[in-house]
Amino acid sequence: MGFSIANLCLIGAAAFLFLAVPAYADEASRNKEIQERFAKCDTNRDGKLTMLEAKGCMPRIYDHFNRIDEQGRAYVTVTQIQAIADR
Repeated sequence: MGFSIANLCLIGAAAFLFLAVPAYADEASRNKEIQERFAKCDTNRDGKLTMLEAKGCMPRIYDHFNRIDEQGRAYVTVTQIQAIADR
């Protein structure tokens, strides 16, 4: 049974999120934690996290920034991070 590159990327992204976000009793508490961390990192308060903002504050988001920023906009939103965490 072989894995395609897409499958391996998806498995890698899921593993990264498992390690990036602590286990929570429910999705709501996990999303609240993501929102709080995002707010601390979003230094200019524009609702967007750039790679530079993520670098010192959310290192796992920084490490996988390009996977989360699928459209190549040079920023990610809290919604995108939560969506990845839901996978």
